[in-house]
Amino acid sequence: MSDQTTLSERAYRIRRYALRMGEVQGQGYVGQALGYADVLAIAYGHAMTYRPDDPLWESRDRFLLSHGHYAIAFYAALIEAGIIPEEELETYGSDDSRLPMSGMATYTPGMEMSGGSLGQGLPIAVGMALALRLKRNPAFVYNSMSDGELDEGSTWEAVMSASHHGLANLICLVDINNQQADGPSSKVMAFEPLADKWVAFGWHVQRVDGNDLQAVKAAFDTARALPEAKPRVILCDTLMGKGVPFLEQREKNHFIRVDPPEWQQAIDHLDQVQGAAA
Repeated sequence: MSDQTTLSERAYRIRRYALRMGEVQGQGYVGQALGYADVLAIAYGHAMTYRPDDPLWESRDRFLLSHGHYAIAFYAALIEAGIIPEEELETYGSDDSRLPMSGMATYTPGMEMSGGSLGQGLPIAVGMALALRLKRNPAFVYNSMSDGELDEGSTWEAVMSASHHGLANLICLVDINNQQADGPSSKVMAFEPLADKWVAFGWHVQRVDGNDLQAVKAAFDTARALPEAKPRVILCDTLMGKGVPFLEQREKNHFIRVDPPEWQQAIDHLDQVQGAAA
């Protein structure tokens, strides 16, 4: 089995887990999970150093979910990584579950921060990266954020701070799906030319198709191996609802509700496509 096949299967399972959790509640931020699954598959299936049975291992790479509403995507990745048992997905969003609908570090193994108030992840990541460097810990800090967080001033203060401190152990991942609660992200607050802005702030910048596994994998490898003492960002253009045609075509995908039979239709479509590719 090739590495490419393994990563494709990981991405497929992440999407499938997310759909199953969405079915539990009948709604959720499933469009983001489908679109971001390839990035998460590379992060947890290829790039990151961690121990599934010891989520607090001191030498682990840290993954900060700044966009806490992506929790359903992140739980799916944690299940795929073996950090959370698959059977727990049936408790998603329920009372006393370790899988609340928005990410909370006090509840979930592998969740490094409580997210949801956007723009906080990158500042926290800068502090973590500084602390790890002072401790001579070789771990990387990954900050995962949405394009909507580009509207937040705290994000750009952190961008400037990371560059000032030369944080070579910090990798930022930006999911550019051009959707947020109030409409298309680029219309709520125009952010292009985005790559040029990060370059101007002193970061090493890559922009890739976030649904191209090989491109994402290469970008992660480049970011980790870069010899320069500067922070790194990977700008990932993704398609909301990726892998499920009737969700890809929705005009508004930020928070979705679908009719009960459609959850199984979506899962069946993923299964058919994966089976054909096997």
